[in-house]
Order: sequence, then C-alpha cells, then structure tokens
Amino acid sequence: MARFADQPSFSSLVMKILPYALLFVSLAALAQSGGEPTIRICDENGCSDRPRSSSTFDPNAGSDPAAERRSAQLIALAEKDARAAYDLGLRYFRGDGVRQDSYQALKWMRDAAERGYLKAQTAVGKLYLMGLEEMGSDPAEAEKWLSIAAGRGDKEAAKLLGEASRAKRNDMAAYRRWVDSQKAVWNSYWLSRYEYHWYWRNNGWYYRDDRYRY
Repeated sequence: MARFADQPSFSSLVMKILPYALLFVSLAALAQSGGEPTIRICDENGCSDRPRSSSTFDPNAGSDPAAERRSAQLIALAEKDARAAYDLGLRYFRGDGVRQDSYQALKWMRDAAERGYLKAQTAVGKLYLMGLEEMGSDPAEAEKWLSIAAGRGDKEAAKLLGEASRAKRNDMAAYRRWVDSQKAVWNSYWLSRYEYHWYWRNNGWYYRDDRYRY
C-alpha cells in the first residue's frame, strides 16, 4: 500500500511532460517555417504568421512616375540650358518637384554660373556669402562670384560684394552674427521671390515666354 502511495499521479506526470511537449511543438513550427522565428502580421492581405524578417514597407510604393518623368526631363534640359540649371538649383533648394537637397541646389546653381548665366553667378555668390545648411560661409568664394556678376551690371551682386569684402576683413564671429541677422530675409527670396524660367504644362517644359517647348 505504501508503494502505491509513492507512485506519481497522472496529473503530476502531465505537468512534468507538458513543458517538453510544448517545446516539441515550438520546434516543429520553427522547422516548418524554415528555421526562422515568425510573427503575426496583419496588412491589406489579411493576417498570417510570417518570418520576422518579412518586409511590410515597399520603398517604391509611394513613387510618382509622372513626377519622376518631369524631374528627369528637367535634368536633361538643365544639361543643355544654363537657365534650366538655374531653375533646377532653385527647385532643389525649395524641394519643389524634387527632393530637397542643398548639395544638388549648389551643384546645379554653380553649373549654371560656370556656363556664364548672370543670375546664377549672383546666386552662387550669395549662397557662399550666407552658407547653406551644413556648408559654412566662404567670403572669399562669395567675393569672387559677386565680383564677376557685379562687373556684368548686376545691382544685387554689387550691393552684396561690399558685404563679402567686409566679411573677409572682419572676425568670423562678427561675420556669423551678420549672416544670422540676414538669413530670414535671404531665405524668403530663395523660397518664393526668385522666379523660374521653365514651367511644366501640357506634358512638357515651356520657357516662360512660351516660344520654346522641351
């Protein structure tokens, strides 16, 4: 009788075996999924168990083919026409029709300036004078471009040229304070007051006097 009492009960045997059974089921599920842990994902396709590495974001899902075609055509036009390169620089600065990118803004604006476009030469001088986001100010480079534009009769460049020359003589701390005091006004010009030369309509880029379509 004593030996019978010492025998483990059925419920105690179940409690001992249950963890191993659950482990076996988990391992079987893991093996069925290819050895990768799964997670419950619900999306437009419904809910299901999927590997944890499953991607639920398609980086191309939000792309706009029409916008990409417009920007690609403007880039092609900018490679041929300095005025379009100026426009492209402005658009990159503003994030208008393209992703905002200060590096590309300066690149295309300088490209237009190097091809002799007067407005771009003034713009590049101004960009170097005030700096652009992570790019610090460069009074010497600003003076170079503003001198070119002022020599060709640009009144804005002539006015800013004096500021660039003073900036070279002053200490940088004073110069940065002056730049900070002017940035709000300058940014308003970059963001809204400078006009484009080329506009998109009727599935093409038109020069603003409507005499030429690309």
